[in-house]
Amino acid sequence: MLANLFQRMRGLISGKRLVISIPMIWLFTLAAAPLLIALDFSFSQMDIASVASLTQWADNTLTIKLNLGNYLFLGDDPLYFKTYLSSLKFAGTTTLWCLVLGYPFAYFMARARAHLRPMLLMLVMLPFWTSFLLRIYAWKTLLISNGLVNNALMALGIIDAPLQMLNTPFSLTIGMVYAYLPFMILPLYANLVKMDTRLIEAAADLGASPWKTFWLITVPLSKRGIIAGSLLVFIPAVGEYVIPELLGGPETIMIGRVLWDEFFSNNDWPMASAVTIVMILLILVPMAIFNKYSDGGQEGEKT
Repeated sequence: MLANLFQRMRGLISGKRLVISIPMIWLFTLAAAPLLIALDFSFSQMDIASVASLTQWADNTLTIKLNLGNYLFLGDDPLYFKTYLSSLKFAGTTTLWCLVLGYPFAYFMARARAHLRPMLLMLVMLPFWTSFLLRIYAWKTLLISNGLVNNALMALGIIDAPLQMLNTPFSLTIGMVYAYLPFMILPLYANLVKMDTRLIEAAADLGASPWKTFWLITVPLSKRGIIAGSLLVFIPAVGEYVIPELLGGPETIMIGRVLWDEFFSNNDWPMASAVTIVMILLILVPMAIFNKYSDGGQEGEKT
């Protein structure tokens, strides 16, 4: 019996390893392998029409040449520093506005009647049924000088001349918040809908005001949803290219545009790879901070 039990346990463990190994191989193929290639390119230099190899074999000697010039140039050129700073600023602003706008909507969805929640979820996901480019182009037509927004404001007598809204930080922020708002609402809703409402009733019975109950109970219990939504918005917003290209202007240059120029305009793949690696490192810092607070919240709930 012990031998049969041992064999069953061994088969179960090997089955789990097989199940885990398949997505790990998939993730390595799609994430780690391209990242390693970019890291390899970042320490290389361009030949006439190709990227020079880091390793050379001659006279039975293997030589590895690491070109640090790309990273040194990033530190010397203030353009890259300003671009990184601008990308982090707009990504942080987008994340903050998505949280401010998305939290009330997610809270309303979680507290709505059960038969209304599928409809509300469909309304949140409805923009995904339309092409991303079409939705951003729609904002472009709305914000132009003779667009719907300016015409409506002039018809109401609020303004006398059209406002310059397109190709400004305002239009970029509007477009990014619109595009990434569902990514904040969905994890918040998934967290809030599972919250035990008896805790809110208990707080009310103990004399806590609704505002105090919200800050002391609802917000701490929804911290996981806030962290997940913030990561889902912040990480892709840092490297966004399409929205700054269509709605932004010269004051809203972001790292995605710099990557495009380095890859395709300058044809400098090593420099573009170095920019990519530094951007990934910048993203890892807020991810580590978010994960730290998330782990702390989980430990607090366990205790």
